[in-house]
Amino acid sequence: MAKIKLTKTELKAQNDALKRFRRFLPMLQLKKQQLQGEIAGIVAKAEEVSSKERAIRADLDRWVGLFATDEDIVSGLVKVKSVNTGTANIAGVPIPTFESIETEVKEVDLWATPAWVDQAVETTTRILSLQCERAVYEEQRRLIEQELQTTSQRVNLFEKVKIPECREAIRVIKIALGDEQTAAVTRGKIAKSRTPESEVAA
Repeated sequence: MAKIKLTKTELKAQNDALKRFRRFLPMLQLKKQQLQGEIAGIVAKAEEVSSKERAIRADLDRWVGLFATDEDIVSGLVKVKSVNTGTANIAGVPIPTFESIETEVKEVDLWATPAWVDQAVETTTRILSLQCERAVYEEQRRLIEQELQTTSQRVNLFEKVKIPECREAIRVIKIALGDEQTAAVTRGKIAKSRTPESEVAA
């Protein structure tokens, strides 16, 4: 704790600071809980997207043989050109939101390729879209976890450092002021008790 002045002005400053910290602490604790809840929600959404991707991939099992025999056809069949995102605000944190993807489909000779290529394009596009959506959720989680870390540090600072420091400073100042007042009263009594003696001696 930094050196404090043992004065009434400092006592008022410490009391004001304590009130301020006590007022902000519940807001920070509420924000911390909100961020933790948001992270849990994002994790659940990301898992839901992963589950959809797993289901689609499981459905693709019947294509595995075709992909193996026609690797040149499906290699780089669909590529992501861009990911379209929006923005949202969670507890003061700006985060990206997934909207859609723009894809580029490799040109193939429709007469020289199997009929399943169209289905492969559609399925691959769905998988890529889900992967990009999950990546956006991961970015949301990263940003909110970053804010949660900052908020948690502030909560700990207030709970474990600032509020205890203010309380201790107030205690020390009150004791010092009390001692000073007691000393002043004692000096006054001594001075008063000596006055008649000096008058008598005179």
